[in-house]
Amino acid sequence: MAHRLATEYVKTCLKLSEAEMTDFIRLFEEQKATLHVKVLDNGNQNVVLHDDASGEEVVLTFEREANEYVCSGSCKLSSPNLVNLMRRAVSRFKGDAIVNRIYSSFIMVYHYHKGNVVKIIEVKGTQKKLVYEYKDTLGQLERLFQNQEPEKEIAGLYVQINQLLDLRNSTPEPEIREHIDRKLSGLTHRLFVLEA
Repeated sequence: MAHRLATEYVKTCLKLSEAEMTDFIRLFEEQKATLHVKVLDNGNQNVVLHDDASGEEVVLTFEREANEYVCSGSCKLSSPNLVNLMRRAVSRFKGDAIVNRIYSSFIMVYHYHKGNVVKIIEVKGTQKKLVYEYKDTLGQLERLFQNQEPEKEIAGLYVQINQLLDLRNSTPEPEIREHIDRKLSGLTHRLFVLEA
């Protein structure tokens, strides 16, 4: 199995409420990561994560926006403990991120959306290979089921067909009846397709 050299959070976005910010800090403290929080004059917070085993240190800046703390940016980690904690934090707090897991001969790029992995791409040099992509099959089926457009079109077709039939029955001219028949043929074919 390949040995991971580092993990790089290229684009990270965490939006935490006041209570979630406390939970975020607690998550790291419970896992024995040394943590320092510096509250800045404008209400922003710098969270300094330090892994005692490796000596690695990372600074995450949380900017105060309305009632949330927003952390967006990038960082590079090599400590397995900090890597695992950041992964758990992104997942637990429904963050968005693009994460490069760097190995000696390739990179695995993970795309997180609302805390879930939605895509994994393997990059070797200039070659990219899609390893995983989340497909919301159930959601797509639900949206398809909820789509009322075909029913509306069918109802409209019935109205048009009935109007054309009334017009055909009241028209004695053969040329006009032929024209109506062609229109009826097209509408009934469309109706057949929609009802199938």
